[in-house]
Amino acid sequence: MTDDTGIGGAGGAGGAGGVGGAGGAGGVGGAGGVGRARPEGAPNPLDDPAFVAGLRPVPGEIGGSHATWSADDLSGTRPDGSEVTVELSGIDRPVLLVFLSHRCEGCGVFWAGLERGDDPALERVVPVVVTKGPHAVDRDEVAALSGRLSGTEVVMGDRVWSDYRVTGYPFLVLVDPGSRRILAETVGFHWTDVSAIVTAGLDR
Repeated sequence: MTDDTGIGGAGGAGGAGGVGGAGGAGGVGGAGGVGRARPEGAPNPLDDPAFVAGLRPVPGEIGGSHATWSADDLSGTRPDGSEVTVELSGIDRPVLLVFLSHRCEGCGVFWAGLERGDDPALERVVPVVVTKGPHAVDRDEVAALSGRLSGTEVVMGDRVWSDYRVTGYPFLVLVDPGSRRILAETVGFHWTDVSAIVTAGLDR
């Protein structure tokens, strides 16, 4: 699961016990190797001292460690190029952020699960897919994938990844929009992690 920016995907160096952002999905380097080179001029969140200060060990289980920062609104562009802002204050259910790429080992199962939309866990949340910006992923390929989703917003942009301290994918973050509290977060290995994070965040 290699990050297009060169930052590790889930199971990178250090794996579940390594250092990641927002319970980030791994350390530097992808699954079994080093990620692809970062596009010239693209921002690296690891250069931001505030971002690095927020890094912490990936929890060994869902909800094993709570984020200490508040959730932010999501800003970026849609796959069609239009600007989009997802304002948490306007949402009346918990928000499930699904950090994905268009090409990564393990992401396909989450695109497919969101396309089916038949998991009861999805009825309890508002899912939002987050990808990197067009400098890192192919907009047309993301558009093709998002076009199969019904009622799921797709936000492309790097800022959301930095705001939520996420450095790899697939990664899931459950947010309470009213309090802006991060309820649970986990690396996504299987589609069942969706129901697991919803249960961990809402039923405990």
